[in-house]
Amino acid sequence: MRDNYREELDDIRGCLVDMANSVGSQLSKATTALLDADVTLADLVIAADDQLDATRESIEQRCFTLLARQAPVATELRTVITAMRIASDFERMGDLAEHVAKVARMRFPDSAVPQEVRPVFLEAGHVAESLVTKAGTVIAKQDVEAALELEEDDDAMDRLHRQLFREVLSEDWPHGVETAIDITLLGRYYERFADHAVSVARRVVYLVTGEHRINAAG
Repeated sequence: MRDNYREELDDIRGCLVDMANSVGSQLSKATTALLDADVTLADLVIAADDQLDATRESIEQRCFTLLARQAPVATELRTVITAMRIASDFERMGDLAEHVAKVARMRFPDSAVPQEVRPVFLEAGHVAESLVTKAGTVIAKQDVEAALELEEDDDAMDRLHRQLFREVLSEDWPHGVETAIDITLLGRYYERFADHAVSVARRVVYLVTGEHRINAAG
């Protein structure tokens, strides 16, 4: 029975790694849709969000079943609770990718992103993808050292977010209020995506050590 229990926990961990890969792919597609005004790609991202929601619900249900049948304690209890919270983080990251895609769709056939800030969003997409890829590795290997590095990696996204604010608040911003609002919202979506990746890392640190050692989004 305990062997089956551990196999179930390992399988849930594999599902979480798959979720990390999925949300990374979703944000990559959303970023391309945003920069290229690609409405077809935006629609694919929007449609795929339902699958991420279903995956989170499946993981939650499996965890509840384990809690009911196995009554885990100590590290095993932390493992089950942490898995549910990580699945929720990934679902929210998928929602944020969907939000980016919806902005791309709303402004089609025009691009929502003016030329001046395109490089910032291109870099933000790369940073976000790198963070979620590392988060997946942290889950797979339960690597505390790599988890702790994620907070420093997130500094790059914070820098890009501040850069966007400087652009839209500049006296010579030429694109009007509506575009400034789009850019502000988009910057927030990428920042929150990165925050959730750090939150995943914090949860893994807690799982392995029993200590909260990263100050990140909850």
